[in-house]
Amino acid sequence: MRFYRGQFLIGIMALCALATQAAPLERSLVPPARPILDQHNVQVVSAVAPVSVAAITDLRPISRPVSPQVTAALARPSELPLLGPDTSLMPYMRPESLEQQVLFKKRKLRKGSVCGDIAIQGKPVGRVGSNNSACGVKDAVQITSVSGVALSRPATMDCGTAVALNKWVDKTVKPTFKRRGPVVELQVAAHYACRTRNNRKGARISEHGKGRAIDISAFKMADGEVVTVLAGWRKNPSKKQLQKIWRGACGPFGTVLGPNSDSYHRDHFHLDTARYRSGTYCR
Repeated sequence: MRFYRGQFLIGIMALCALATQAAPLERSLVPPARPILDQHNVQVVSAVAPVSVAAITDLRPISRPVSPQVTAALARPSELPLLGPDTSLMPYMRPESLEQQVLFKKRKLRKGSVCGDIAIQGKPVGRVGSNNSACGVKDAVQITSVSGVALSRPATMDCGTAVALNKWVDKTVKPTFKRRGPVVELQVAAHYACRTRNNRKGARISEHGKGRAIDISAFKMADGEVVTVLAGWRKNPSKKQLQKIWRGACGPFGTVLGPNSDSYHRDHFHLDTARYRSGTYCR
């Protein structure tokens, strides 16, 4: 019996020696072959040779090559942000030229922003006066684009109106024309002007004369298509989209007038930030 046990141990040691001599990048997924013994500990059948799988070490994932950019970034751990579950090293793999372009664009947007919002582009104008004491703007700005959508011409207004315009474009105008557009320009029919309401003699001064109003007559898409309030309000699909845009302005603006209000507004939306005790006036 001791003889057979000795042979068994010698066999185990031989198998271990063979496993040690195997290639370092190849390791079996099957335990080392063991001899099959009968009830008297006599070897009767040899085990099947183990199956090797290349490039697998201890069943852990195969290591992938690391890019030079990531290696360089990891070499400066003090400059890396704190990594969380939603943090990726992908930004470090961007080409330097692309990073410079993004930084230059952000720097340019910050430089041209007004009213404390990078999405509102333009320039400060300061106080805008008039011979009529009822007109004028204390801290006026001249807006050229909001939420990435250009204005057909610079529009003068106060920051409250600029913020409302930016919110309306971002939350309503752009999503409404997402499939048809994207929308790239708002056509401005009117902005600051010292005049009465609807230019009627003897009427009260319009919100345009206080820098709190803007009139939009059309929306231009990226492919050159222009959706006008005058023509689009009468037929689908433009009618449904323009009605949605008109309703979306009720909230950011205090007064919203469209083609259904009167003949003066049949071809544009009048938007102003005047507030009333009764709430927003939309017609």
